[in-house]
Amino acid sequence: MDDRVGRMTLEEKIAFCSGASFWETRGYPQYGIPARFMCDGPHGLRRQAEAADHLGLSASVAATCFPTASALAASWDVDTLRSLGGALGKEALREGVQIILGPGVNMKRNPLCGRNFEYYSEDPLLAGKLAAAWIQGVQGNGVGVSVKHFAANNQEARRMASDSLVDERALREYYLAAFEIAVKEARPATLMCAYNKLNGVYCSGNRTLLWHILREEWGFKGAVMTDWGATDDRIEGFRAGLDLEMPGSRGYFDAEVKAAVLDGRLPEKLVDEAAERLLRVIDATAPREDIRAGLPEGLYEEHHELARRIASECAVLLKNEGPLLPFPENVPLTVIGAFAEKPRFQGTGSSQVTPTRVSSLLEGLREYTRELSYAAGYRLRDEADGGLLAEAVAAARAAAERKGPVLLCLGLTEIYESEGYDRAILSIPKNQIALLEAVSHVNPSVAVVLTGGSAVEMPWLGRVRALLHMHLAGQAGGLAAADLLFGRVNPSGKLAETYPLSYGDVVSSGYYGVNPKQAAYLESMYCGYRYFDTASGKLAEKPVLFPFGYGLSYTSFEYSDLEVKARDGGWEAVFTVKNTGGVAGAEAAQLYIAPRTGGVYRPAHELKGFVKVRLEAGESRRVSLGLERRDLAYFSAEEKGWVVERGAYEVQIGASSRDIRLRGEIEAEGAVPRRSAGSAWYYSLEGKPSKQDFVTIYGEYPDYRPQTKGSYDVTSSIREMAETSLICRFALRVAEKAVARMLGCKVDYSNVLFKMLAETAADNPVRGLPLVAPDQMPRALTEFLVDAANGHFLRGLKRLGGRVLKSRRLFNRVEGGVRKGREKRI
Repeated sequence: MDDRVGRMTLEEKIAFCSGASFWETRGYPQYGIPARFMCDGPHGLRRQAEAADHLGLSASVAATCFPTASALAASWDVDTLRSLGGALGKEALREGVQIILGPGVNMKRNPLCGRNFEYYSEDPLLAGKLAAAWIQGVQGNGVGVSVKHFAANNQEARRMASDSLVDERALREYYLAAFEIAVKEARPATLMCAYNKLNGVYCSGNRTLLWHILREEWGFKGAVMTDWGATDDRIEGFRAGLDLEMPGSRGYFDAEVKAAVLDGRLPEKLVDEAAERLLRVIDATAPREDIRAGLPEGLYEEHHELARRIASECAVLLKNEGPLLPFPENVPLTVIGAFAEKPRFQGTGSSQVTPTRVSSLLEGLREYTRELSYAAGYRLRDEADGGLLAEAVAAARAAAERKGPVLLCLGLTEIYESEGYDRAILSIPKNQIALLEAVSHVNPSVAVVLTGGSAVEMPWLGRVRALLHMHLAGQAGGLAAADLLFGRVNPSGKLAETYPLSYGDVVSSGYYGVNPKQAAYLESMYCGYRYFDTASGKLAEKPVLFPFGYGLSYTSFEYSDLEVKARDGGWEAVFTVKNTGGVAGAEAAQLYIAPRTGGVYRPAHELKGFVKVRLEAGESRRVSLGLERRDLAYFSAEEKGWVVERGAYEVQIGASSRDIRLRGEIEAEGAVPRRSAGSAWYYSLEGKPSKQDFVTIYGEYPDYRPQTKGSYDVTSSIREMAETSLICRFALRVAEKAVARMLGCKVDYSNVLFKMLAETAADNPVRGLPLVAPDQMPRALTEFLVDAANGHFLRGLKRLGGRVLKSRRLFNRVEGGVRKGREKRI
């Protein structure tokens, strides 16, 4: 045992495994143990100097806002991610941050997930490899990270109490794979468990997840912390391998844990081991003063330019008829769209960064042309404005008369995607679509710059000649877009997720979010291209708007001369990529494996390797990608391990999942192929999966039944209890007004900050509220609400007693509201 742990009292050890404050671990100077400061930061530091919260509401110190994860994945470039991680590590050192809370590597199961902008991809290999590079960059500066959200956290709706039902193969092959790559290749200092349940057990107390898989199978040596307020049962957490409860909960669970140790229900050894693992992280993240001392004065200016270069690597050219792009220098250019002047460059929530500066697209375009006119065209709220529309149409018509192009800036406004709630639709705002239709009617040369953190439907695509997708490109995205539009930089990004023609084409569209408290993953591992490309092999009606891995360039690339040969117990695929166009460019070459064994059900093909190749005009290069036996394997629930089936596997080299340029084959020795015993749907993919299909691979499970009066408990949310409780309905209204008062606005669900916070407060299990807001919602008050909702108002009032002096104003308002409600009913 670490001597420092041995000198602590039991109470000190228990307290040590809970944060000292919102962002800090507990320091014990008497034992030589310093505190460690952490902050959010997947694409930029969110270090709050004073007031603290986990949803991006309070001010944070200025830091470089790089492109979000959904953009970064489109770079398909581990070197780019490693350089970004290095920059974040340096800024963390400068700001006194020892652990950055990121990256997020959850799979994009469905395009309506409100937080998809903060996740990399629908593919676990791409997400895992990019995350590993990001981690290596950060931790190369002595700063730790926290890979999140472990695991199967694939929705925002009811995320704090939802139960993700995932079959074993999908879990291992798809939902855990990116975490496994990041853990094994980059050795992150910490890992953050998710809010949700996984197969009936909260992740914070899931021993299968946190111990057997993470530590025993993957060899994870770091510490596991909770997401903020995610602790369900601290005793079960210690048993499962949960080391650190965040944020500090002022001893909320300490007495329970101590009692469990003293009466033998919880071995003290488990508390000791958690404290030791946390100490290892504290030791490993000691501030590197040697690196910090060498940081230049102009670090943030350097990083603004780095953000510009990275954003240009991430942009995806989706269409270019003519070609219309790149524009010639000094072309008279008409720019329409409010995003050109007021860019949306990041998402809302815990990852929201206060940028050091923001460069708009108009600022970037002025570097390339002197003849620039601008019209806003639309309001950022989805409201019609005839004046703005008429002004834009007039500008577009004037440009057409001089045979000039229009650059139209469109995309998802901030209310459309955010942490805390899921998207309602897959389209861009209606007022923007109306603008596009009107502008394209008077000017045929329309290029679109698209902003957004996830897939969108584009029924309007035929009306434009060019489309450059910038994603959420960070504070320098406007400069990067201009570099790309004028050809200073050649677009090289490729989509990291499939863009469907319509949301109804998504396999989970019929049931995703319908019952968010019980999220049954009926489709198993068939998400994104794994579904679309497999279904397309059998059904003609599964086209997509843009496939996974798709992206255009101002040049062209040719693939040739594939050789597949055995190497070191695996294989090596070697092929040639040639730049056949007239300008330098970069190509993200992709390797897929397509099983031909005829055994268990599997996707038609899966990504198993990729590389970004940079070539001058006319240059060619031999490229090598390695394969291991694990790349051919599926996870056998019966054997509890990875199995390679005997037989043939096609090696596919492509420019996207649907643009396969070269094919080879390997023969593998292994187990005799056998068809799976599950439903035929997992072979045919005809129609949409049902519960009857799912139980054949998952097992029987009861349908979720909403809690009602008499059955509510601390895992219930205020919104759930408000279904049958008058006092909780008034509590919900009081909470809405409290949020509005805090933000200085009215109750307004079209305000993204209000909606995010109000939805979080309404849907959070009440047992989590004292963990993140102990002054506003102490434990006694949450217990009172549960009692009242169950019809025990007087008992709850008696238990409440005088213990909530700080919340008396809230209580009086709720009580008064109930009284008025009763008077109205009388």
